[in-house]
Amino acid sequence: MTGNLTDVEFVMSTITATILDNETYFGELDAVVGDGDFGYSLARGFEIVKEDWENIDRSDPGTFLVKIAGAVSARIGGTSGPIWGTAMLRAGTQLRGKDEFDAADVVRALRASVEGIKARGKAELGEKTLLDSLVPAIDTLEAESAAGKPPVEVVRAMATTARAAAENTKTMQARRGRASYTGERSIGSVDAGAMAIAVLLEKLADDWPK
Repeated sequence: MTGNLTDVEFVMSTITATILDNETYFGELDAVVGDGDFGYSLARGFEIVKEDWENIDRSDPGTFLVKIAGAVSARIGGTSGPIWGTAMLRAGTQLRGKDEFDAADVVRALRASVEGIKARGKAELGEKTLLDSLVPAIDTLEAESAAGKPPVEVVRAMATTARAAAENTKTMQARRGRASYTGERSIGSVDAGAMAIAVLLEKLADDWPK
């Protein structure tokens, strides 16, 4: 499994379109126990990415991600901007200078994203955040890639894992973000960020070039 700038462009264009398409849905998920601005905030950030798409520096895949991270961080309000921006920044930094990369590079980049999210959001696994679907999905990426599965199967497996993990956040009590203020009332609903990861991966799996 190898990748290049074209693959990163596909991933980021798909993520951008899916976030814009799901603005209302993500907001509704967040409104159950949060402040309901998650969908709106993400969409405002990725609108900038869509508008400036042709002008983003494409020196290499990593630089492309770093520039997107900067645009998103500058535009998104609340906690989402720093967290999603940091995730993309850390991933981009890992891939910077590489015209091509392999599955191990992607795993390394995504693990760096996780560490960035933990540091910026002061979050850990099991605290009902996007980490609770993202980390299992990365574990699946690593395992399926190591088993020699083709990219389209790897991404589908990641999506399946992320969906199950996101649904499992219903059993968790929120420990971070606005939802944490509701205490035990946060149990019984999915985390919006975790479900967003599942939705994004499912769309990537649906559209992945065969």
